[in-house]
Amino acid sequence: MSVAADHIATVNTAFDVDTVRDQFPALHQEVHGKPLVYLDTAASAQCARPVIDAITAYTSHDHSNVHRGVHALSQRATDAYEQARADVARFLNAPSPENIVYTRGTTEAINLVAQSHGRTNLGPGDEVLISWMEHHANIVPWQQICEQTGATLKVARIDERGVLDIAHFESLLNERTRIVGLVHVSNALGTVNPIQELTALAHRVGAVVVVDGAQATPHMALDVQALDCDFYALSGHKMYGPTGIGALYGKRDLLAAMPPWQGGGDMILAVSFEKTIYNDVPFKFEAGTPNIAGAVGLGAACRFLSDLGLEAIAAHERALLDYAMDVLAADDLRIIGTAPDKGGVLSFVMDDVHPHDIGTIVDSEGVAIRTGHHCAMPVMEFFDVPATSRASFGVYTTRADIDRLKVALDRVREMFG
Repeated sequence: MSVAADHIATVNTAFDVDTVRDQFPALHQEVHGKPLVYLDTAASAQCARPVIDAITAYTSHDHSNVHRGVHALSQRATDAYEQARADVARFLNAPSPENIVYTRGTTEAINLVAQSHGRTNLGPGDEVLISWMEHHANIVPWQQICEQTGATLKVARIDERGVLDIAHFESLLNERTRIVGLVHVSNALGTVNPIQELTALAHRVGAVVVVDGAQATPHMALDVQALDCDFYALSGHKMYGPTGIGALYGKRDLLAAMPPWQGGGDMILAVSFEKTIYNDVPFKFEAGTPNIAGAVGLGAACRFLSDLGLEAIAAHERALLDYAMDVLAADDLRIIGTAPDKGGVLSFVMDDVHPHDIGTIVDSEGVAIRTGHHCAMPVMEFFDVPATSRASFGVYTTRADIDRLKVALDRVREMFG
């Protein structure tokens, strides 16, 4: 038995993937007359049964608006909403639930930081530093705020493996660097960035560090205090939870100094025509009636992942990645993103076959993968490809799923000769 196979056998003994799969109703269906193989978790993970049950229980019995009611349902809704905030804080090892701001997801969280902290602290001559591997959600908000404030956007290089050039990153840091935006795990490449090290470098010049954690939160144990980043953004639908909900972790002093981004109900303490007094952190960033059911689902997702064990999840997915790299290896298949520290994402191109054609044929075999630029067009430009096909793994992925992908890709080869 190979080292990789031995590793897989060990992980499967500790991580009962069949039991885990029983928690996902959507997996137990047929697509085009064949059992579904879902390899698109990086785009949206399937919802876990405990999450579905938590949302159903809230919607069926406790649905009401939060914070402003004295009746029993409102109090129960508020308790569930704030318990979920505490669950997110615990999941990230944040100092307090007050460090957690609910958002619609990672994209809104980064926009909140850009438009609140960035608009307040950036001006002409200041710089924002990001990397070449960023998702559009960690590019466009910084472009927009630079245009609005006169700041300059700088971009750190990556290499042919999809690894950040840390020497180049460090060379771009200077006394004018105010904000550094970095992805923790690349959605297009799978690269895991050394956030703790990069944060320390950024802090030496006084920069604030904003981390896109969308692809990291479902796959590895996190400790924002150890990472020492200033902001960390996440999305519920990447974490086996619902869409339209996410959270922003922020250091308390930074959140306290930031002005509200949106105005309305619940983010105020008092309003008159002369003056508005804003609510405390985190509520001053949560204008209007929130996605209460989504927050309840996000809290349940955090508990679900914690109960499975993030270390076990990471080992399971690393073993799957090793297996897939072996099984799918072929002369006509080029892997895009070969970082030594890599998450459960496998992006590839196949000779003379467009990724969209690959995706369509693979789907006809009951296998769901993602094709396109993955909201990371600069990555496609760097590797000189129009798009890639991407298989992404989760807690419910098995080696049999990868075998099915191989069969589907062989079908692509047959059709394109």
